[in-house]
Amino acid sequence: MVHGDPIQIINDYIRRFGEAVSVELHPLDADGYTDLRHGSLVIGINAFADRDVLLILARMGSVPEGENSALYRKLLELNFLATHSCSFAIDDERKLIYLRAMRSLDGLDYEEFAGLLETVAAVATKMRERVPELSH
Repeated sequence: MVHGDPIQIINDYIRRFGEAVSVELHPLDADGYTDLRHGSLVIGINAFADRDVLLILARMGSVPEGENSALYRKLLELNFLATHSCSFAIDDERKLIYLRAMRSLDGLDYEEFAGLLETVAAVATKMRERVPELSH
């Protein structure tokens, strides 16, 4: 069970993960955000202490302009079982499609944090192959 300042805890987990993969990673910024590269993927880590939420995002592509119901249907179908503990989401403000994993900060341990990062990276890589319509 984790106790203490969630931002400091997540920063410690980011540092530990970086050491485990031999990469220097940046801590969360003042808004509770940082990102890291995993191959061609950019994975964002957001900690919202006031909402008790950890959000891990893989940028999948831009929201297509115009009617694109076939793509949205495909993403929703993949959300049903193919994305494991992740799901597709749209950030309307930034006009981006993400694959995301979300969980409460409360009780998060390092192994689960690292597992979420690895799961998002693996699923995002697989989804890029299954959904070529997503631009990089």
